[in-house]
Amino acid sequence: MISVNTNQGAMVALQTLNRTNNDMDKTQNAIATGLKVSSAKDNGALFAIANKMRSDVTAYDRVRESADRAASILDTGIAAGESIMELLNEMKGKALAGTQAGNSASAQAALAADFLQLRDQITSVIANASFDGANMIQGTPNSAVSLGDAAGGNTITIAGASLALGGTTVTVAAAAVLTDNTTSNTALGQVNASITNLGTQLATWGAGAKRLEVHKTFIGKLQDALSNGIGAIVDADLAKESAKLQALQVKQQLGVQALSIANSSSQTALSLFR
Repeated sequence: MISVNTNQGAMVALQTLNRTNNDMDKTQNAIATGLKVSSAKDNGALFAIANKMRSDVTAYDRVRESADRAASILDTGIAAGESIMELLNEMKGKALAGTQAGNSASAQAALAADFLQLRDQITSVIANASFDGANMIQGTPNSAVSLGDAAGGNTITIAGASLALGGTTVTVAAAAVLTDNTTSNTALGQVNASITNLGTQLATWGAGAKRLEVHKTFIGKLQDALSNGIGAIVDADLAKESAKLQALQVKQQLGVQALSIANSSSQTALSLFR
């Protein structure tokens, strides 16, 4: 039926052209952004999954920062512990010399003075072994704590230990002196015990430092894996989208031509009245 009021062919051609234009908009957006899912309108489920994964990647940046801070606190404690170990080694030599029978009064006094300076230097090292307000070797030691995951759980804690004089690790008494052979023997025993205890503590901290290093490496690999997963979900295949765009451009041209033909069909009604 020929009608000037209703042109079904034009309607069909227009609907087809509109669909083609919509597909072109999506393809052009994918090419421009590099994403096949750039908003919830494209694919709500995939958009939500990708957004959650992106938030995890960002959160793991904070986890790495936390691990870096914990490692710095621990490194400061280890450096201070190693300095105290060097002092203890020197103190051992002084104490051992002090136990020798027949030392002159002046020699014993010199040994005692050197020992005293080394002993007090331990306290100075402890007082200065802070990083960002945390001190792992003070009388009430802090611990090096790192976040473990993006949810804030599975924390890694490397416990501090007091290296104060007269403690369980550094057993050298705060009043230890080398006034004579007897006090020198007592001090030597304390120094030897302190060296053994401190060596064990440094080994424990060394293992903790290795654990933090492994954790940071793992977090970096996990972020890479998550980023790759996000890309697989939302990234556009530009080669595919380019080929699709060319096909749509041809379809668009054909749709415009079909619409033009459909619109001209009503002109045939005029020939009926000639």
